[in-house]
Amino acid sequence: MNDDTLMKVAGQLSTEISPERDLWPDIAAVIKKPAPRRWTLILAQAAAVVLLIGASSTVTYMVTTKDSGPGPVIASPDMVFEQASFGNRYNLGPGFQDARNSLVAELDFELQRLSPESRQDIETNLRLIHTAIFDMNSALEKDPENLLLQERLLRTYREELALLRKVSGLTRNVMMRNDI
Repeated sequence: MNDDTLMKVAGQLSTEISPERDLWPDIAAVIKKPAPRRWTLILAQAAAVVLLIGASSTVTYMVTTKDSGPGPVIASPDMVFEQASFGNRYNLGPGFQDARNSLVAELDFELQRLSPESRQDIETNLRLIHTAIFDMNSALEKDPENLLLQERLLRTYREELALLRKVSGLTRNVMMRNDI
Protein backbone atom coordinates (compact mmCIF):
# COMPACT_ATOMS: atom_id res chain seq x y z
CA MET A 1 0.00 0.00 0.00
CA ASN A 2 1.13 3.46 -0.76
CA ASP A 3 0.65 6.52 1.43
CA ASP A 4 -2.45 7.85 -0.43
CA THR A 5 -4.34 4.59 -0.11
CA LEU A 6 -3.40 4.34 3.53
CA MET A 7 -4.72 7.85 4.22
CA LYS A 8 -8.06 7.08 2.49
CA VAL A 9 -8.55 3.93 4.57
CA ALA A 10 -7.65 5.77 7.76
CA GLY A 11 -10.15 8.52 6.92
CA GLN A 12 -13.00 6.01 6.75
CA LEU A 13 -12.41 4.85 10.32
CA SER A 14 -14.78 6.00 13.03
CA THR A 15 -13.46 8.87 15.16
CA GLU A 16 -15.47 7.94 18.24
CA ILE A 17 -15.56 4.63 20.02
CA SER A 18 -18.12 4.18 22.72
CA PRO A 19 -17.38 1.70 25.52
CA GLU A 20 -19.27 -1.55 25.66
CA ARG A 21 -20.69 -0.63 29.06
CA ASP A 22 -21.11 2.49 31.15
CA LEU A 23 -17.92 3.03 33.17
CA TRP A 24 -19.00 6.15 35.04
CA PRO A 25 -20.66 4.44 38.07
CA ASP A 26 -17.42 2.59 38.91
CA ILE A 27 -15.34 5.74 38.49
CA ALA A 28 -17.74 7.78 40.64
CA ALA A 29 -17.65 5.14 43.40
CA VAL A 30 -13.85 5.28 43.53
CA ILE A 31 -13.87 9.07 43.66
CA LYS A 32 -16.47 9.14 46.46
CA LYS A 33 -14.65 6.48 48.48
CA PRO A 34 -12.98 8.15 51.49
CA ALA A 35 -9.19 8.23 51.60
CA PRO A 36 -7.57 5.95 54.15
CA ARG A 37 -7.10 7.64 57.49
CA ARG A 38 -3.66 8.77 58.44
CA TRP A 39 -3.89 6.92 61.74
CA THR A 40 -4.47 3.66 59.93
CA LEU A 41 -1.15 3.96 58.12
CA ILE A 42 0.71 4.95 61.30
CA LEU A 43 -0.79 2.03 63.22
CA ALA A 44 0.09 -0.39 60.44
CA GLN A 45 3.70 0.84 60.45
CA ALA A 46 3.88 0.61 64.25
CA ALA A 47 2.55 -2.95 64.13
CA ALA A 48 5.20 -3.86 61.55
CA VAL A 49 7.96 -2.38 63.75
CA VAL A 50 6.73 -4.26 66.83
CA LEU A 51 6.55 -7.48 64.83
CA LEU A 52 10.09 -6.99 63.48
CA ILE A 53 11.53 -6.23 66.93
CA GLY A 54 9.72 -9.18 68.45
CA ALA A 55 10.93 -11.57 65.76
CA SER A 56 14.56 -10.42 65.95
CA SER A 57 14.52 -10.55 69.75
CA THR A 58 13.13 -14.08 69.66
CA VAL A 59 15.80 -15.23 67.22
CA THR A 60 18.53 -13.57 69.29
CA TYR A 61 17.23 -15.19 72.48
CA MET A 62 17.09 -18.62 70.85
CA VAL A 63 20.61 -18.33 69.46
CA THR A 64 22.16 -17.11 72.71
CA THR A 65 20.43 -19.68 74.91
CA LYS A 66 20.97 -22.61 72.56
CA ASP A 67 22.63 -25.45 74.46
CA SER A 68 25.63 -25.93 72.20
CA GLY A 69 28.37 -26.30 74.74
CA PRO A 70 30.28 -23.67 76.65
CA GLY A 71 29.49 -20.01 76.07
CA PRO A 72 31.80 -17.48 74.50
CA VAL A 73 35.31 -17.24 75.87
CA ILE A 74 36.41 -13.76 76.81
CA ALA A 75 40.17 -13.34 76.64
CA SER A 76 41.71 -11.32 79.39
CA PRO A 77 45.20 -9.87 78.97
CA ASP A 78 46.79 -12.50 81.20
CA MET A 79 45.32 -15.27 79.01
CA VAL A 80 46.76 -13.85 75.80
CA PHE A 81 50.41 -13.40 76.77
CA GLU A 82 52.82 -14.93 79.21
CA GLN A 83 53.23 -12.89 82.35
CA ALA A 84 56.85 -11.79 82.65
CA SER A 85 59.53 -14.08 81.32
CA PHE A 86 58.31 -13.55 77.83
CA GLY A 87 61.76 -13.63 76.39
CA ASN A 88 62.30 -17.26 77.26
CA ARG A 89 62.27 -18.98 73.93
CA TYR A 90 60.10 -21.87 75.12
CA ASN A 91 57.19 -19.45 75.58
CA LEU A 92 57.16 -18.43 71.94
CA GLY A 93 55.96 -21.69 70.51
CA PRO A 94 57.64 -24.57 68.73
CA GLY A 95 57.13 -23.10 65.24
CA PHE A 96 59.03 -19.97 66.17
CA GLN A 97 61.74 -21.96 67.89
CA ASP A 98 62.27 -24.27 64.94
CA ALA A 99 62.44 -21.42 62.47
CA ARG A 100 64.79 -19.38 64.64
CA ASN A 101 67.09 -22.29 65.49
CA SER A 102 67.50 -23.32 61.86
CA LEU A 103 68.18 -19.75 60.76
CA VAL A 104 70.66 -19.11 63.60
CA ALA A 105 72.47 -22.34 62.72
CA GLU A 106 72.95 -21.07 59.16
CA LEU A 107 73.79 -17.49 60.17
CA ASP A 108 77.58 -17.81 60.61
CA PHE A 109 77.94 -19.70 57.35
CA GLU A 110 75.75 -17.20 55.50
CA LEU A 111 77.57 -14.19 56.97
CA GLN A 112 80.92 -15.50 55.66
CA ARG A 113 79.56 -15.30 52.11
CA LEU A 114 78.77 -11.58 52.42
CA SER A 115 81.05 -8.58 52.09
CA PRO A 116 82.57 -7.21 55.33
CA GLU A 117 80.36 -4.09 55.15
CA SER A 118 77.18 -6.10 54.76
CA ARG A 119 78.26 -8.48 57.52
CA GLN A 120 78.90 -5.53 59.85
CA ASP A 121 75.47 -4.01 59.11
CA ILE A 122 73.69 -7.28 59.79
CA GLU A 123 75.58 -7.91 63.03
CA THR A 124 74.80 -4.35 64.19
CA ASN A 125 71.10 -4.85 63.44
CA LEU A 126 71.05 -8.18 65.28
CA ARG A 127 72.75 -6.59 68.32
CA LEU A 128 70.13 -3.82 68.33
CA ILE A 129 67.32 -6.35 68.13
CA HIS A 130 68.78 -8.47 70.93
CA THR A 131 69.30 -5.38 73.11
CA ALA A 132 65.69 -4.34 72.50
CA ILE A 133 64.46 -7.85 73.39
CA PHE A 134 66.50 -7.84 76.61
CA ASP A 135 65.26 -4.34 77.58
CA MET A 136 61.62 -5.22 76.90
CA ASN A 137 61.90 -8.43 78.93
CA SER A 138 63.40 -6.45 81.81
CA ALA A 139 60.56 -3.94 81.62
CA LEU A 140 58.00 -6.76 81.48
CA GLU A 141 59.43 -8.26 84.67
CA LYS A 142 58.52 -4.98 86.40
CA ASP A 143 55.17 -4.50 84.60
CA PRO A 144 53.93 -7.89 83.35
CA GLU A 145 50.46 -6.55 82.45
CA ASN A 146 51.78 -4.01 79.95
CA LEU A 147 50.14 -5.06 76.69
CA LEU A 148 52.02 -2.48 74.62
CA LEU A 149 55.37 -3.93 75.71
CA GLN A 150 54.15 -7.45 75.03
CA GLU A 151 53.01 -6.47 71.55
CA ARG A 152 56.28 -4.72 70.77
CA LEU A 153 58.27 -7.68 72.07
CA LEU A 154 56.42 -10.03 69.72
CA ARG A 155 56.98 -7.63 66.85
CA THR A 156 60.70 -7.52 67.67
CA TYR A 157 60.91 -11.32 67.64
CA ARG A 158 59.22 -11.28 64.22
CA GLU A 159 61.71 -8.66 63.00
CA GLU A 160 64.57 -10.86 64.17
CA LEU A 161 63.18 -13.79 62.16
CA ALA A 162 62.66 -11.56 59.13
CA LEU A 163 66.27 -10.35 59.30
CA LEU A 164 67.58 -13.90 59.63
CA ARG A 165 65.48 -14.96 56.62
CA LYS A 166 66.76 -12.04 54.58
CA VAL A 167 70.38 -12.94 55.35
CA SER A 168 69.71 -16.49 54.22
CA GLY A 169 67.91 -15.28 51.10
CA LEU A 170 70.63 -12.78 50.23
CA THR A 171 73.36 -15.37 50.07
CA ARG A 172 71.21 -17.86 48.17
CA ASN A 173 70.31 -15.25 45.56
CA VAL A 174 73.94 -14.16 45.20
CA MET A 175 75.12 -17.74 44.71
CA MET A 176 72.36 -18.54 42.19
CA ARG A 177 73.17 -15.68 39.86
CA ASN A 178 75.14 -16.84 36.88
CA ASP A 179 74.87 -13.73 34.74
CA ILE A 180 77.82 -11.96 36.36
